[in-house]
Amino acid sequence: MRQGSLLLLLIATVLALLPLFFPWLGFVFTLALAKGLAALGIALLLRGGLVSFGHGLYFGAGAYAVAFTLRSVPLDTVWLLLLAVLTGLALGLLAGLFLSRYRGIFFAMLNLAFSMVFYALLAKFYHVTGGTDGIRVPTPTLLGLTLDRTLFGEALFYLALLLTLLLGWGLTRFLRTPVGEALAALRTNEVRLEYLGIPVRRVILLVYVISAGLASLGGGLAGVAVGHVVPELAFWVTSGEFVYIAILGGIGGVPGPFLGALAYELIRTFAFKYLAFTWQLLLGATMLLVIFFLPGGLWTLLGERRLRGRRATAP
Repeated sequence: MRQGSLLLLLIATVLALLPLFFPWLGFVFTLALAKGLAALGIALLLRGGLVSFGHGLYFGAGAYAVAFTLRSVPLDTVWLLLLAVLTGLALGLLAGLFLSRYRGIFFAMLNLAFSMVFYALLAKFYHVTGGTDGIRVPTPTLLGLTLDRTLFGEALFYLALLLTLLLGWGLTRFLRTPVGEALAALRTNEVRLEYLGIPVRRVILLVYVISAGLASLGGGLAGVAVGHVVPELAFWVTSGEFVYIAILGGIGGVPGPFLGALAYELIRTFAFKYLAFTWQLLLGATMLLVIFFLPGGLWTLLGERRLRGRRATAP
């Protein structure tokens, strides 16, 4: 097993053990993993030189799909999360067929426009969505077990951690495929890829659909964890959080967005408690430090260390 895999396994082990000593961290980590999934979708697009300020659309859609389903059908948590993914994939396909034609600021702002339309629909149709008050998400079963809210939250965290590891492993392998390599090349020279016979729009559409599915899975996970969904999940501020997290963690590796999400949630939690009126200032200062000193994100701290280790052992 490579050094990088051992390092990631160590980080996952630490995350799994900490809630046993500090139970409140389980909820914080669950939200971090949910937002990390959405930020990972943003990071995939950033690898191709694209940025979306509207992935709150898919995050909110996944959360509301779970909430609406539980109103009438008492599905298990696993099936609910699968439903959230399918919702995101379907919406991502519909939007991606149109958005894959655009680049740059047009791509970013059209995503924002779709997200704000969805937010407005959620806020205005009060009798269906609960308006700005949102709707409650009942506690579903987990793997067939009926648990109280506390035990459910603890078990949900470990399920989220397992899903994160599996998806991270799968996407790491995906980025090494020809499509993944084409995505990285897309940022530098799209015209050359077309000359080589690579269908750029299809690559963008595929990656966009995957990113939408990841964001919806994160939204479904967040909705089940919190037990309440509101239209703000689809607001532009939420979409901006995902971009912030992706940049904070870095797009050089799949674990980067999750490191960024963990750092974001921990900073916001402690800053909101001890610096209630200046926590945004602390988050802004953190981003400035990352941009100035770690332009590749927090992931470069681990990536550069591994690179130095390989260079030191090279003949």
